[in-house]
Amino acid sequence: MIDESKIIVPPIKCQGIKTKIVPFIAEHVKRSEDGVWIEPFVGTGVVAFNLAPQKALLTDKNQYIISLYQGIQRGEYTPSIVRSFLELHGEKLEQFGGKYYTEMRDAFNENGDPLYFLFLNRSDFNGMIRFNRRGQFNVPFCQKPNRFAKAYVTKICNQVASVSRIMQGKDWTFKCCSWQEAFDNATENDYIYLDPPYIGRDTSYVGEWPEEEAVLLAEYAHKTPANVCLSMWKENEFRRNEHLYDHWSDFTWFEQNHFYHIGAKETNRHPMIEVLAIKRV
Repeated sequence: MIDESKIIVPPIKCQGIKTKIVPFIAEHVKRSEDGVWIEPFVGTGVVAFNLAPQKALLTDKNQYIISLYQGIQRGEYTPSIVRSFLELHGEKLEQFGGKYYTEMRDAFNENGDPLYFLFLNRSDFNGMIRFNRRGQFNVPFCQKPNRFAKAYVTKICNQVASVSRIMQGKDWTFKCCSWQEAFDNATENDYIYLDPPYIGRDTSYVGEWPEEEAVLLAEYAHKTPANVCLSMWKENEFRRNEHLYDHWSDFTWFEQNHFYHIGAKETNRHPMIEVLAIKRV
């Protein structure tokens, strides 16, 4: 069981991050230590960083997240380098406010630098990750010019140090690719953890996520020889996830309540039942 007070929080933020239900996931995931832990939608990496498998294939369509974690893994983005970058641009953000944020966003859309992505992710509105149809990051400023105070920068640097430490000595591959490719060559000893975009919610994290693709994912999950765990919302007071019932009902379900943050206001934060649907328990 993972101690809630010792959960590793990654340096990247996004809506729907599974930080609060990591212990719930760890409790129900039973995997072979000899197999590969596979995440086709690694996102922030919070699950992998806390379960800390020896061998892992961690993929995502978001090339900037993958590039950042590859750089941390290679030692290119150390806590000191991250500190210098955030302090430099944080001072300019405090001086020039939203105008400087927009300049950094424009520069990122030209250079694709992972450190620029980290800066934007930690200073944009509500920690959102969103790209337009041309692939340009377009989340507005959080309206906090003093965002990168010393304590906040230290917090981010400590998060970089934590994930770097977890990666050391492990056979982990970070790769930007389609989720289909992540399924290739999976064996019976491997474990595939799925945290795909939610159908019917904002799917502009990177590219589209239509229902047809969600159905295809379910087909892959059933056909692969690997064990599979799907993390997916089941229902709240307003709606029920019919896709879950239609395509994953033969998996074993485990449930837990948590809050899904879909907006800045408390009134937009409603309790949600989260399901872990597991192929073989």
